Amino acid sequence: MNEEPVARARPPLTASRTDLTDGEWHRLHPATPLLRGGIFMVAIIGFIIANLRERLIDLFIGEENYGGDPIDAIYERGATGWALLIIGGVLVVILVVFYLSWRMHTFRVTGEIVEVRSGLVFRSNRKARLDRVQGVDLTRPLIPRLFGAARLQITVAGQDGNVELAYLGSKLADDLRRDILHLASGLRQAKQPAAAPDAPVASAPAVDGAPTAHSALGDFATARFNEFRAPELDPDAAPPQSVVRIPLRRLIGSVVLSGFTVFLLLAGVGLLISVIAGSSGWVLVAVLPGLIGSVGYYFSRITKTLRFSIAGTPDGVRVGYGLLSTSSQTLPPGRIHAIEVSQPILWRRFGWWQISINTAGQTSGRSSTPVTGTTLLPVGTLADVEKVLQLALPDFDTVTHRALIENGMLGGRKRDAGIADFYSNAPARAVWLRPFSWWRTGWAVSGSVALIRRGVLSRDLILVPLARMQGVRISQGAIRRRLRLASAALHTVAGPVTASLSVIDVDEALVLFEWMSTGAVRSALADTSHQWSRTTPPTQEATQ
Repeated sequence: MNEEPVARARPPLTASRTDLTDGEWHRLHPATPLLRGGIFMVAIIGFIIANLRERLIDLFIGEENYGGDPIDAIYERGATGWALLIIGGVLVVILVVFYLSWRMHTFRVTGEIVEVRSGLVFRSNRKARLDRVQGVDLTRPLIPRLFGAARLQITVAGQDGNVELAYLGSKLADDLRRDILHLASGLRQAKQPAAAPDAPVASAPAVDGAPTAHSALGDFATARFNEFRAPELDPDAAPPQSVVRIPLRRLIGSVVLSGFTVFLLLAGVGLLISVIAGSSGWVLVAVLPGLIGSVGYYFSRITKTLRFSIAGTPDGVRVGYGLLSTSSQTLPPGRIHAIEVSQPILWRRFGWWQISINTAGQTSGRSSTPVTGTTLLPVGTLADVEKVLQLALPDFDTVTHRALIENGMLGGRKRDAGIADFYSNAPARAVWLRPFSWWRTGWAVSGSVALIRRGVLSRDLILVPLARMQGVRISQGAIRRRLRLASAALHTVAGPVTASLSVIDVDEALVLFEWMSTGAVRSALADTSHQWSRTTPPTQEATQ
């Protein structure tokens, strides 16, 4: 019986692009100088003038010439015009500096690089190669959002290589992010056709043929209001079934049931004991400020993760979060080097898990934005974990490997003897070095992904795409040599995920070394994720 071949979605051969990727130099949002610190500088100057005005008037007029209030002294001496002229001159100088700074800050996007030139006195030039792009982050802080602006950061592999565009118009930033990812994917692009000369141009409502300031202000306010209401992820950008969200109650519960809460409880117990013992003075000075500051910690952790969503888009995994200030991160295919699924002991009763990742763009640069986020899922259920793993490792079918994943997350119990475990575990003699966790320490390989299972208090499952692995190490100290044990480590880029096994049988260690080294070479040769839109997905052959 013949089966119909399964047609998979294929990227289009061409895609429209904006004028920002024409290879020419462009400028940022006109409000950039103010948003990059000008507002705070003006506020500081105003604060200094307000607090030192008496001394300034005394310097220019003389203490004997005014009777207390410097403003009255200026008015009585008829120096109001000079004062206004000085203030106006200072403002003009500030505006000229801001304008020149904006004029000298330009960028361009070609088919190979993103380049930024900036600086008024000291010039700087930064470039990011598109074939090394590890992610594109779009951040909308609260104040820039009021101006309709956003900050775009292109994260590349290498030390201090990130390139920042701060700030762009919000819509332009969205379009430019899409275009940069398309260019990085190898997708050929066609410039959007220009509007016909006689095409009607939409304009604001006008009186006697000219738009009114009131209507323009109303349109601006309406646009900002709609932008605040709009979801970070366009519903058409990803299939709804691929989107993972975090309910508010689960988010709050995960923050409360954290190691920081345990620390606070211990600090509270210590404070109570010191009060009972009658020596609470110095303890209050040392502990109380930290207890008060913990409220801000909880508030910050919760608000920064509100409206969290993760979904699969044609350009990669999109992670968005934030309420007033929003951030979104797009990770193209093949940019995740290691994944860790972990479960702290306080989350075990609720079945919650967290996913962390290593990417090559986690080095901090000279930009003002934080390093690329390393948390792919702050808190989720087992079903959420399966969805996120499918997005992060599209070639690793979580449905087919569900038993392997669940055994890595939950299995390894000694009482599960007789049930297929799929992992090569540490021998019983490893109890001398890992008395509580030796029976959960093991490894497995499935296709092009290596899996490592470990931990009891905090259960950990680590997945490493062999194409991203940079090396494998087997080591053996004196005690392990005596017990015929060894330790193993899979080397990836630096990050919070460490793919290592503390104890493993020495013969198994040799097998692991052979499997990992040959699998890494084979997977690297077959890997085409760096130009993912040029890859033609294979179709399923018709079978009899």
